[in-house]
Amino acid sequence: MFAARSENFLCITNKFVFLSIFSKLVSMGTSLPMSNPTKNITFVTGNNQKLEEFIQILGSNVPFRVIHKKIDLPELQGEIDDICKKKCEKAIKTINDRVIVEDTCLCFNALRGLPGPYVKWFLQKIGPFGLYKMLAGFIDKSAKAICTFAFGDRDGSVRLFRGEAQGKIVKPRGRNMLSWDSCFQPDGFKQTYGEMPDEQKNQVSYRYKAALKLKDFFMKMNANLRTNSKKGR
Repeated sequence: MFAARSENFLCITNKFVFLSIFSKLVSMGTSLPMSNPTKNITFVTGNNQKLEEFIQILGSNVPFRVIHKKIDLPELQGEIDDICKKKCEKAIKTINDRVIVEDTCLCFNALRGLPGPYVKWFLQKIGPFGLYKMLAGFIDKSAKAICTFAFGDRDGSVRLFRGEAQGKIVKPRGRNMLSWDSCFQPDGFKQTYGEMPDEQKNQVSYRYKAALKLKDFFMKMNANLRTNSKKGR
């Protein structure tokens, strides 16, 4: 009788441990392995919030499952497209599979495009208020937010998908005062990206525009694969 109770207790304990591990994986935004890994695409990022936003924008009818992995990519200098392409090529070699790499830029027209692809480092050093103060001596407060997704295929080819939003730099407002979303107010709105609910931002953001182009490419890619599969039968 004691042995039976011990066996039941062990069974319940094992189920609890499994459910705990499963719940933790889901809360971390980590995808569990699929039975068909060829349908996976790895989004290279360590930012769970960025991953969630990306998946929300893509929706549920994308023919590939997006998983994610954080890897150290080189911090490059140069033009936006060149940086994205080189980072993506490095990610393909590291993951050895299809990958998506994202790069965001904030370009001040008064500063001829700076800080551009280096906004991450400006943000770390001076924060959104520092970015706002950079234009204190300029009448022109206009800016452009850019998101570029680089898709790398197994053959090493890289395709770029860019989304842009015009706006202006304002005194930081919103929920996340650590992000430059709080100081960028897109044209046609009285709110900064940082003040918008996630659903609203995901419908008008520069990331949304880039992700839609990527999604359209995925749908066409999947249609071509199905057509070629039928021809081969």
